[in-house]
Amino acid sequence: MVAEDDLRTVVEELRRLRTRVPQLTGALAAGVDGLVVAHDTPGVDPEGLAALTAAALGVAVRTTDHTGHGGLRELLVRGDRGYVATYAAGRTAVLTLLAQDRVNVGRLHLEGRRAGARIGELLDAAEAVRPLPGTAAPARPRTPRAPRATAAEAHTATDS
Repeated sequence: MVAEDDLRTVVEELRRLRTRVPQLTGALAAGVDGLVVAHDTPGVDPEGLAALTAAALGVAVRTTDHTGHGGLRELLVRGDRGYVATYAAGRTAVLTLLAQDRVNVGRLHLEGRRAGARIGELLDAAEAVRPLPGTAAPARPRTPRAPRATAAEAHTATDS
């Protein structure tokens, strides 16, 4: 569970991202398990998009693994009317962006990678200091749990 302040920060990052790339029509942060963390997706069901993102991520990770191309960094799908781009966001989350077909794809990647890294840092830090169930004060920082297979493969890269 993400704290309310952290959730607000993620939503603000999604909105700033949509300001920096005007051709974005939606932005979603979700866990690799398909659960919504935060969204700014007018006209699109965020739960359905998160579930589809998790399914696509699973196939993409298996594809890069099977072909020996290393860990998944991002996934880009181009349709007749636009793009769906998914970027790793820390150990257990992804950032999915919806864009018009006239978007500058290089700019989309640049901003998506940067935002994914920022959101990932925030969510990873929130996970590390999450209080244990039933306690009022934060517990000692835990050793990060082993990421799921899809998250282990989905490395965020801002240098590619």
